[in-house]
Amino acid sequence: MAQENFDVVIVGGGISGALIASKLARANKKVLILEAGVNNGLTEATYDEYLQRFYTQAAKVPNSPYANNPYAPQPNVLDISRPTATNPDTSGYFVQYGPLPFTSSNTRSLGGTTLHWLGVCLRMLPNDFKMLSTYGYGVDWPIDYWDLKPFYEEAELEIGVSADVEDLHYPGTDENFFGNFQYPRGYPQKGTKNKGKYIFPMHRIPPTYLDQYLAKGLKGMKFRDGEEQIPIDVVSIPQGRNSNPNYNYHDPRTGFRYRPQGAAGQDHKGERCEGNSSCIPICPVQAKYSALKTLHNVLNIKHSPVTLQAQSVVSKLNIDPDTGKITGVVYKEYVKPGDSEGVKEKVAQGKLYILAGSAIENAKMMLASGAGRSSNQLGANLMDHPYLLTWGLAPDPVGPFRGPFTSSGIPSFRDGKFRNRHSAFRTDIGNWGWNFPTGAPWTDVENMVDQQNLFGKRLRKALYNRIQSQFRFGFLIEQLPQSTNRITIDPSYVDSLGNYRPVIYYNLSEYERAGMACAKAFSDQVMQRLGAADYTTYSPADPGYLEYQGMGFTYHGSGHIVGTHRMGTNKFDSVVNKHQQSWDHKNLYVVGCGSMSTIGTSNPTLTMAALALQAAGQILKQLR
Repeated sequence: MAQENFDVVIVGGGISGALIASKLARANKKVLILEAGVNNGLTEATYDEYLQRFYTQAAKVPNSPYANNPYAPQPNVLDISRPTATNPDTSGYFVQYGPLPFTSSNTRSLGGTTLHWLGVCLRMLPNDFKMLSTYGYGVDWPIDYWDLKPFYEEAELEIGVSADVEDLHYPGTDENFFGNFQYPRGYPQKGTKNKGKYIFPMHRIPPTYLDQYLAKGLKGMKFRDGEEQIPIDVVSIPQGRNSNPNYNYHDPRTGFRYRPQGAAGQDHKGERCEGNSSCIPICPVQAKYSALKTLHNVLNIKHSPVTLQAQSVVSKLNIDPDTGKITGVVYKEYVKPGDSEGVKEKVAQGKLYILAGSAIENAKMMLASGAGRSSNQLGANLMDHPYLLTWGLAPDPVGPFRGPFTSSGIPSFRDGKFRNRHSAFRTDIGNWGWNFPTGAPWTDVENMVDQQNLFGKRLRKALYNRIQSQFRFGFLIEQLPQSTNRITIDPSYVDSLGNYRPVIYYNLSEYERAGMACAKAFSDQVMQRLGAADYTTYSPADPGYLEYQGMGFTYHGSGHIVGTHRMGTNKFDSVVNKHQQSWDHKNLYVVGCGSMSTIGTSNPTLTMAALALQAAGQILKQLR
């Protein structure tokens, strides 16, 4: 059953789809957004449903507030086990053949994974775009930092980033975070005090006491990595969450001072971060940006040209065999999750089509359609940031369990000559004690009561001494693109709508494992310098356990699902061109983290947003 024609049909209501729809709406283009999940989150009542579910879940994992939908199933970290050579792990939505498990999850709900992202908004570095030519590993992008720079600026405004440029520098230099690429042009706008310097819409999230404690304790420290002496410093991290507005910043869209955007549909909430300490899996007041905010804005434009159709799961693309053009998107619309009586198959038609799902869902839809066959890269080069944890007890109270998950980090290993030998990595400073590695503070209470028989004053004193000194580091390890790390489809594995489940093959190379070893050695030296007691342990029973040169490590997923339809310079080495336009289907764009050629060390959402805004400009040109 064919529906009315649109200028553009977008598959996916996450940040990429929302930003592109917003830009097209300003040009009065007729847009349809097809979203697999239910239409929740755009009102106070439906967002509260997420909160109530979160409160009742025993395990506060990334997807705990978002109910699993049998018609739009999603991965859950609680389902992860280790695949074996003869038995794939089929316990969750992903079918995992390994040899190592892919340990990240994403949501298939309106708003996408920005529902439970951390909110870190770091740009990639110039060398991240030219890994092969600079270090001899990975590949080079078909664009460089300068090509993406104006779209980074636009994305930082759309998201509403909180940061102070003077904090964002490399250790041992006087340069700002943007290194030798200087401040972008046009910031701030006319009438501001910091003329000629880049400023963000809002000031930084204030550093925690732990951030300040570590900054003082590590001041002047250097770490030897091969022949390099790497200076160590603690710096604030740009955040996609509301802090105090920078009154020197004038919003170019309005000409007025920047005003933080509150919750979707309820502007009185979420105008400032309240430090609820639950950014992952959910911000109770929506002070953290999510695509729900952009969607709410675009859908509430007077006579909005954008139509949102939730509960519509795309199964395949129709392709003209002669021209290669996409002629329609086949989807299954359901009335209620799990109710087969209300399922109807329909076709949406437009001039242009955009796949804006996760890297895994985009590749799965193309594989199911027989699309993108010119190269063998579709589904390949799956990447994440393997997340290595270390944790210890400081010799003094450091005040954990306050504020966002992380507000500062150590950028010292994001780039350097060492990338000739091992992965770069970025260090997060965790504000929530041992919550991630051990389940603290609840497990501390359980152990002291059940195992040590403590109660009353002795229990309170023991808990104080234990919990108030907890800190941990998280290392986001750069992963190289490899053709063997890929997703495929298999008719043996389908969901309740008959759509394919992703089949995943995943491993970590010696390059990444060497990066882990360096990160652990750095952590050891930090613990020693601080006089901290190191409690880090890695068990062979952990699903993400691996070995390198006789040492054992456990990695976790960062939720940074990258690769599978990478951009490149020709149709034989990539799936899309530099505008994220399919080489094989000229009216198809495949956007999102899947188009990224390498992952670097920055959380990928800001880069994904910048790429989406760049693609939107090209889409408008093609429509004209």
